[in-house]
Amino acid sequence: MAAPILVDETLNDADSSYGDEGDAVSETTSLYSAITKHVYENGRRYHSYRAGAYWGPNDETAQDNLDLFHHIFGLTLEGRLFLAPIGAFPQRVLDIGTGTGIWAIDFADQFPSASVIATDLTPIQPREIPPNLEFQIDDFCQPWTFSKSSFDFIHARSIYGCVADYDVLYGEVMEHLKPGGWFEQVEISVVPKSEDGSLAHTSLERWGPLAIECGQKFGKSFTIAEDSREYMEKAGFVNVEYKTFKWPIGPWPRERKMKEIGAYNRVGWDEGINGWAMFLFTKFLGWQPDEIQVLCAQIRRDLRNRDIHAYQDISICYGQRPSKTFTSPVEAETDSPPELHSS
Repeated sequence: MAAPILVDETLNDADSSYGDEGDAVSETTSLYSAITKHVYENGRRYHSYRAGAYWGPNDETAQDNLDLFHHIFGLTLEGRLFLAPIGAFPQRVLDIGTGTGIWAIDFADQFPSASVIATDLTPIQPREIPPNLEFQIDDFCQPWTFSKSSFDFIHARSIYGCVADYDVLYGEVMEHLKPGGWFEQVEISVVPKSEDGSLAHTSLERWGPLAIECGQKFGKSFTIAEDSREYMEKAGFVNVEYKTFKWPIGPWPRERKMKEIGAYNRVGWDEGINGWAMFLFTKFLGWQPDEIQVLCAQIRRDLRNRDIHAYQDISICYGQRPSKTFTSPVEAETDSPPELHSS
């Protein structure tokens, strides 16, 4: 049995921790300040709450990069925010690792009857948000404090390199979904590919193995785009669907939609590569910042080489918490997504 917490009998009204209402406000402000302050390293800004738990910067450049990829996801899914057949009237929804919160904002706007909670380690989300949305500073890799069996839909996007134990995370997701509720995870593969051999012996090809090595040394996988179906089925989800889509890196494809995705994706790489590498390569590969800048320059050169026809896969995997029967017509209703072209 844990030892009891002893009371400090010396406290009195003059104690700084037990002052008047003004002191309480000051204490709250101090605690909030500890969460909202930032850590600066190698010219980039990072979150301070549970510093080091996440590899990416949170400065404006990084935020713009996240929002750009939200746009690319929208192009890929033809405007849809998800593929899971959650029905027309979700009541309680959770978005973990929300980043700038743009997905959660769009979802809350689309489903005004739903109560949406979105969590992240860093408070970079806007203040003007839909009334049915709440942002919380939280680490989804820690034990969850939400009511169990309470969410109709849990969503995660681009949490690669964030999770040390997916069995534990998927267990939390399963416990907090209502019976019959859905979980959807959307991930980007960190490994560029080509179908014509044009990627061979390039710095862009070199990136994939380096990123995977960082994840191995960090203890947080960067291959979840390839592995999510296996993990989800292992966790006990049913009706699991796994879809992949190709994102060209550059406007080299002939087909108009793919050319547009490729053009945006090249901008995403160009502006994002420094932030993707700086923390991981210095901490886990022992690189110096100057070495990272050289690699980034080489990759940017490859991005503009018309003879390189690179692409990367994204995966969308969704599954359902088992349920023998549905408890209401709302839960029984499904709204199957239209067929989208995927690889």
